[in-house]
Amino acid sequence: MGGSDGNARLTAAAAAVLLVLLAGEGATIPFIHQALTWHVLLGLALVPPVLLKLGSTAWRFVRYYGGDGEYVAKGPPPPFLRFLVAPLVTVTTVVLFGTGIALVVEHPHGGLVLGLHKVSFVIWFGAMTLHVLAHTETVWRQLRVGITRALPGRTLRQALVGLSLVAGVGAAMLGIHAADAWSHWRGGH
Repeated sequence: MGGSDGNARLTAAAAAVLLVLLAGEGATIPFIHQALTWHVLLGLALVPPVLLKLGSTAWRFVRYYGGDGEYVAKGPPPPFLRFLVAPLVTVTTVVLFGTGIALVVEHPHGGLVLGLHKVSFVIWFGAMTLHVLAHTETVWRQLRVGITRALPGRTLRQALVGLSLVAGVGAAMLGIHAADAWSHWRGGH
């Protein structure tokens, strides 16, 4: 699929998609009571692209620490990102989306799960801000190079990103009933 360069392009494409979708999700937060349905639907739509990004970075992690020469030659991220930011982003992403899904499934009884969702968001937002700032230039460079210089596996990478978006729309559609239940619950609280 293009080796380490292909993996970097897939990761960058997934990151760009996530940046747009997360901005939309973030825009619902200041208006959460009025935009709760959109918050739930966008949150569900984000799950497949998030899984794609986690998968592409996990692939790099496994290949690098497994001693694959091509990945080793690229080198690791800086220590601050590798040992602090990346684990924090990964764990809080799993907790944030896991509690979000649990809230959709268990609606509308938030309690501890809702509290964990909110706390994980605060920690995730700080870690993700550092992550995005550290990788923005790399992502844009990968996207520009990807347009001008094709690598083997380009169609597959594009298909994976496209399928993650289609699966996200499907997840949101499956969650319409739950989003509606949350909006009715919100009206009484």
